[in-house]
Amino acid sequence: MSAELRPRRILLVTGLSGAGKSTALKTLEDIGWEVVDNLPFSLLDRLLDTSLAAGVSTPRPFALGIDTRTRGFDAEAIIERIGQMRDAGEGQVATLFLDCSGAELERRYSETRRRHPLAPDRPASDGIARERELLSLLRSGADHVIDTTSSSTNELKLELRNRFAETEGVETVLSVMSFGFARGIPRNADLVFDVRFLRNPHWDLDFRPLTGLDGVIGAYISADPAYAEAMQRIEELILMLIPRYHVEGKAYLTIAFGCTGGRHRSVHVAERMAGKLRESGYSPTLAHRDIGEAGTQADSGEEPVRTDKTELQ
Repeated sequence: MSAELRPRRILLVTGLSGAGKSTALKTLEDIGWEVVDNLPFSLLDRLLDTSLAAGVSTPRPFALGIDTRTRGFDAEAIIERIGQMRDAGEGQVATLFLDCSGAELERRYSETRRRHPLAPDRPASDGIARERELLSLLRSGADHVIDTTSSSTNELKLELRNRFAETEGVETVLSVMSFGFARGIPRNADLVFDVRFLRNPHWDLDFRPLTGLDGVIGAYISADPAYAEAMQRIEELILMLIPRYHVEGKAYLTIAFGCTGGRHRSVHVAERMAGKLRESGYSPTLAHRDIGEAGTQADSGEEPVRTDKTELQ
């Protein structure tokens, strides 16, 4: 195996059907792992010797999902190969086993009306017992065992993040944007702040053609008596919430500021917020959705006339 292609961490994810393997793999992918499910274990070396994806210079930690449905499944052979990889120093190789009580698994299968993969024409309890037997060697030799009997999906995700999140590259991706309410709220916005309470440069004919990127517009808006305190409180709230979203596993967070037309107040405030985030150590992207729109009747605060274009934004 080429040293340049070898992941620093390799995790075999296995366990009982219905215990949360799919959730585990999705969570690992969300926190930056490369994930492959149900690849025959005999093909692992060939996969890891494959060139990295375009634009990727460093291999990410790698997680392989495998269970009794995987073609060529052989618990003894898997354990033997893991030992060989460890002896050869092929990265940090570990096994995660997701366990669950039989009664809870039966309840889950009954609730979802799915058939157990090892008992398509028999009670789920038969398949659960057979699978537990086939996986017993992997269960006894696992480096990490998580019992999901009493866990919710969110609790499992949090546990996985606590155990397997890398120290770099897994922070919540932040986006800050401005928009005009006249053209609709952005569909992907997570936090929306209405800044129409601030004084509106639109009513000054000299300011109307300008945008919130112009210094004179920023000075005009910041002269509003409510500006300083409102901005301080908004910034403190956002800086308090971001770490909480990260803990809860939110991969992307979009913070949107809206005014009537999306050219003056919201643009200025979004620029200020992005700067505050950078000062605090974050690297947000910044976009102004409606800054290029010419002043219209909608910008004056009157009821907007919706068009097909508005609906598609």
